[in-house]
Amino acid sequence: MRVVILGSGRGSNAEALCIAQQEGRLGRARVVAIFADRPEAGILALGPRFGVDARYLDPAPFKTKLEGEGELRYIEAVRACAPDLVVLAGFMRVVKPGFLQAFAGKVINLHPSLLPSFPGLDGIGQAFRHGVKITGCTVHHVIPAIDAGPIIDQAAVRVEPTDTLESLAQKIHAAEHRLLVEVVARLSQDAR
Repeated sequence: MRVVILGSGRGSNAEALCIAQQEGRLGRARVVAIFADRPEAGILALGPRFGVDARYLDPAPFKTKLEGEGELRYIEAVRACAPDLVVLAGFMRVVKPGFLQAFAGKVINLHPSLLPSFPGLDGIGQAFRHGVKITGCTVHHVIPAIDAGPIIDQAAVRVEPTDTLESLAQKIHAAEHRLLVEVVARLSQDAR
């Protein structure tokens, strides 16, 4: 199963996938490309480290969504990789119907809350400020509505009275790394 990762930041979830692949824990999945919407994104450093094509793709003309010329560039580049799965791992842009139709049923996202609670930006902060006792992370299929696609799996994280926003974020990121690897490995076994 060929996997393409889209990201915007440091790439810790993409790194978890690449490490799992290196260690033989990613099932039949193989990360074939990483694309970032920011030229300085740390995720791009994973390419040379893991022998994966990693490059910046200009997402313009919009700042918060993938639409128009930028969307066409992404569709063309991702399609050239012949992916079986497209993983949004910290990709901080809203993907639109054109991209989703080009890769129908193949796009998944990792979100730092137990959806449907706390969708959108800052899921960890939203949960922390709300005072929940259990939060976590979700891997779901992507549909045009933000963080509303069918849930594939979730991992719960208990919020302790001593947790700070920073310590909670660390716990959720650790859960994300485990969950994303488990889901991609499981999906690779289901793929034929």
